Amino acid sequence: MRARQLVLLCCVAYSLPAQAIFSDGEARKQIVELRTELTRTGEALRQRVDGIAKNQLDFANQIETLRADVARLTGQIEVLTNSLEAAHKRQQDFYVDLDNRLRKLETAGAAATPQDQVAPKADPQTEMRDYDAALGLFRGGKYKEAQGAFETFIAMYPKAALLPNATYWLGSSLYQLKQFDKAAEVYGKVPATWPNDPKAPDALLARANAQVEAKDVKGAIQTLEFLIQKYPSGSAAETARSRIKTLAPKKR
Repeated sequence: MRARQLVLLCCVAYSLPAQAIFSDGEARKQIVELRTELTRTGEALRQRVDGIAKNQLDFANQIETLRADVARLTGQIEVLTNSLEAAHKRQQDFYVDLDNRLRKLETAGAAATPQDQVAPKADPQTEMRDYDAALGLFRGGKYKEAQGAFETFIAMYPKAALLPNATYWLGSSLYQLKQFDKAAEVYGKVPATWPNDPKAPDALLARANAQVEAKDVKGAIQTLEFLIQKYPSGSAAETARSRIKTLAPKKR
């Protein structure tokens, strides 16, 4: 009996160290696995951080590129705007000089035109003086004052030979004041009221310019087409054809 107990005690004693070694090995194995997993997770996290940093750098480069493009396009728009304003200024100066040359001929022709007997006959010198004063204001860049002066002239001299000119320059004053809708309306009165006047084609061309500025491109194209149809020869019609190609390339 004692022998059997001794054997059992030996077996138990022998089995204890093996169990302890087995548990320690499992723990070590788990530690290794956790370390491996931690290494993989750290590497994946590092790759994600590197990817995010690279994306941020790419985004920053793209933003800088877009900013450069915007600055370049803004500069081009400013150049084109200045060129357009300069061209319009040259056109206005040309018309002022042409107006000075033609007004004496127009005044002389008006002397032979029958006047309305109801309206009082205006003093030609006073009429010319008021017209010159209004045109001088426009030429001096005082467009608001020029607008009032031309409106007064039109009201005071409803039968004046220079009435088409005064109406045209009233429209130009409104254009310079950026009242484009009103300018287009006033310009349109010249060909509608005096279709045979030399200012009529130019007034239609100016009306189309005002309509473009007022964002009425369709109306501007119609005005230019009417100009070409009504006055097919002359510099105004040639300019109108060029403008239509710009505004509606597929139409011409």
